[in-house]
Amino acid sequence: MDFADVSLTALRVFRAVAEQGTFTAAAASLGYTQSAVSRQIAAIERAAGAELLERRRGGVRLTTAGRVVMRRATVVLDEIDATARELSGLPGEGGTVRLGWVPSAGTSLVPRALVALRRTDPGLQVVSREGGTPALARALRAGSIDLALLASAPPFRAPDDESPPLVLRTLTERALRLAVPAAHPLARGDYVDVADLRGQRWIAGSVSGADGLMGVWPGLDERPEIAHVARDWLAKLRLVAAGFGITTVSASLAPAAPPDVRILSVRGGPRELRRLLLARLPQPPSEQVDRVAAALRAAALAEDSSSADQ
Repeated sequence: MDFADVSLTALRVFRAVAEQGTFTAAAASLGYTQSAVSRQIAAIERAAGAELLERRRGGVRLTTAGRVVMRRATVVLDEIDATARELSGLPGEGGTVRLGWVPSAGTSLVPRALVALRRTDPGLQVVSREGGTPALARALRAGSIDLALLASAPPFRAPDDESPPLVLRTLTERALRLAVPAAHPLARGDYVDVADLRGQRWIAGSVSGADGLMGVWPGLDERPEIAHVARDWLAKLRLVAAGFGITTVSASLAPAAPPDVRILSVRGGPRELRRLLLARLPQPPSEQVDRVAAALRAAALAEDSSSADQ
């Protein structure tokens, strides 16, 4: 089989597997069966004459040959997508930068940066998407995004163990906060003592091996009572507002909290910090990527200044 005969569908499936990390997750994201995904990957590997994905327990990762194919496939797919946008009459001048971001960055930092770019670089198009840190790191490796805003918690490590290491820059480092109902006894003061968190009912995020149990205070010296599990931050905050439990939040989510929720600091025990990282591949970025990165850094500085004034 000649590689020139590889279909666009196979390239899109290959990119989805590289981004999602498993055949099952790629199939779900594309709306395909797992067997259909497997057939497409087998076809592209036959055409390449090499193994493109290293099968490991818990997922896959790109081989050296796979990275070559992914780099070229991304160029082809981006050109197809750019053609579709141009034919649809969407703006295309000034270049396009693809940005991935974790949910906490989307509440204010990303919109603030995009508003600034619309004013300073109206011809620059930023297309963005939300995701978890592991998935966004894979998307960077796959070449399907140019920049990513990633979350990091202690012990602070690189988001993956792939080589070469991603280029990382810390944009913010803030203490983890607690969201409690305004009528809750814990909301009477300006902060919560960590000892008072024992015996509370928690609203947790979706559990994954990569992200752990989100929403419960780290290091709690008891088995937490999980009242509700929700992936969406707004849903979690609405459940808090309705009095169904408490949850942890990034400090950047404070402006998005409903009126019936108080966002409080926690004292006692180790200080729980959360970092927001700006990540890219270790290759010289384009001028457009540099401009978006600069806007994100400026937005982070503005947010830090606003937090200091409060």
